[in-house]
Amino acid sequence: MAFSVSLFLITCISIVVLVPHCDAFPLHYTHHRWLHPHHHHPHIANHNYRDALTKSIMFFEGQRSGKLPPNQRMSWRRDSGLYDGSALHVDLVGGYYDAGDNVKFGFPMAFTMTMLSWSVLEFGGLMKGELQNAREAIRWGTDYLLKATAYPNTIFVQVGDAKKDHACWERPEDMDTPRSVFKIDSNNPGSEVAAETAAALAAASLVFRRSDPMYSKTLARRAIRVFQFADKYRGSYSNALKPVVCPFYCSYSGYQDELLWGAAWLHKATKNPMYLNYIQVNGQILVAAEYDNTFGWDNKHVGARILLSKEFLVQKEQSLHDYKGHADNFVCSLIPGASSAQYTPGGLLFKMSDSNMQYVTSTSFLLLAYAKYLTSSHSVVNCGGTTVTPNMLRRIAKKQVDYLLGDNPLRMSYMVGYGPKYPQRIHHRGSSLPSIAVHPGKIQCSAGFTVMNSQSPNPNILVGAIVGGPDLHDRFPDQRSDYEQSEPATYMNAPLVGALAYLAHSFGQL
Repeated sequence: MAFSVSLFLITCISIVVLVPHCDAFPLHYTHHRWLHPHHHHPHIANHNYRDALTKSIMFFEGQRSGKLPPNQRMSWRRDSGLYDGSALHVDLVGGYYDAGDNVKFGFPMAFTMTMLSWSVLEFGGLMKGELQNAREAIRWGTDYLLKATAYPNTIFVQVGDAKKDHACWERPEDMDTPRSVFKIDSNNPGSEVAAETAAALAAASLVFRRSDPMYSKTLARRAIRVFQFADKYRGSYSNALKPVVCPFYCSYSGYQDELLWGAAWLHKATKNPMYLNYIQVNGQILVAAEYDNTFGWDNKHVGARILLSKEFLVQKEQSLHDYKGHADNFVCSLIPGASSAQYTPGGLLFKMSDSNMQYVTSTSFLLLAYAKYLTSSHSVVNCGGTTVTPNMLRRIAKKQVDYLLGDNPLRMSYMVGYGPKYPQRIHHRGSSLPSIAVHPGKIQCSAGFTVMNSQSPNPNILVGAIVGGPDLHDRFPDQRSDYEQSEPATYMNAPLVGALAYLAHSFGQL
């Protein structure tokens, strides 16, 4: 593997200060070798993290549904879904398409907003000029979530019929598939999507607390109401809406994780002792097995553990002491060579073949956030007698982000528009078909499949999109039909925004 020597120049920077002595960790993880490396003093980054940060946020503009604003930068996109909600006489215009199709799925959209908000809450102070763009990306989503939760004990959780949408390959601007609207309510509950929506609204309320206090209060009030609904009417939305949401965004982990996660965010946003009490009373019931270390749109257990460990480490909330242990177990599960975690030969964390990069970005973010909390409390992690420091966590996270940006056997950046070589045929309808500006006439439902099945590169660059990524052997075919490896998604970008802000700041790029 032709990895460049400069990969060894790995950062040792804490959140604010440069730590003068740093251990770089070698490429091949054998036992604990990576814990005992040589000294380097890195000043030069392999990557332009600032450029990647800008692009990772700009991507969200390419996923917008609804009436686009005058300052829209992804100019090949146009207005779409302007009558969404009309099937049930409600206004559901706006929000985001989750990935490469034209459906608005509420569950992953809410998780995306929670993680984008968490990115800003932890690292927004480092984002400089990108902070406003990140806030706008959040607001585009939360404005929609406010519409979706406008009626008590009801959430509109999906717009579009996924099976019919997937039977067409057409631009969002041309959509003529049914814009069916699906909801959960007290008779057909959906605690996971309701609690995730509450988490998103609560997290975003913290983002806007200073910049728009009125909007922040609106979000917080709605979050309280929505969480109450999630908790009172318990049930999985995969039961209530099985034919609609499965297999697309079926909830496999149940709703206990979202209730704990939602309560954690409401505790942070409201400081109402009721939520801390809820966590103390229900935590043991809602918490998952220790080996459950996958964090993504479905499973929030690890995110809740890291978030609650902050309350213990930074806010000194002693009753949440156990969550430090839970968070440490997650960290120890990732130590290369000393745990069961699977890595590709090139060093990429590998969780599953479908959209693996979402776990890479979410894990990188959690490691950087946890390193921040550990640094703040002068704490470390003990993994079976081995001391793991915050800087070690930062190096693991940096190595994952660097792989994503091009430090890999294929020298391929998995962020579209970043670096000299990136995916050309992503699984994305709007990106693959000619834009409205180039081809004003309608492209019919099935006519687009000739493009989908072709080898020609996508004409519209979906700047900042992160694709599913390589397989277990670092291979990437760059085939449009290969949605597992070539489809982007909003929830892949959201946690990476925070990680890139940290890295850009660490290397003096912001």
